[in-house]
Amino acid sequence: MKRFEELFFELKKKALDKDPASGTVQALEKGKHFIGKKIIEEAGEVWMASEYEGSEKTAEEISQLLYHLQVMMIACGLDLEDVYKYL
Repeated sequence: MKRFEELFFELKKKALDKDPASGTVQALEKGKHFIGKKIIEEAGEVWMASEYEGSEKTAEEISQLLYHLQVMMIACGLDLEDVYKYL
């Protein structure tokens, strides 16, 4: 099981390594517009899962939303502290 911080540092490393087989690298290469669409898609899936599919599916969808949010953070050059200061 990964923690939020661990995932972020793993994704940053993937971005630096630029492995073309990495889904994270592919998303970053497609840009913020692509990543933003994924965020909107996943947010909708979180909502639908919370309404109709139960807590386990909701947790899964939230994990996917968090992943795409972290990819957007990397695309924007943000670190965890940049976001944490607003929590």
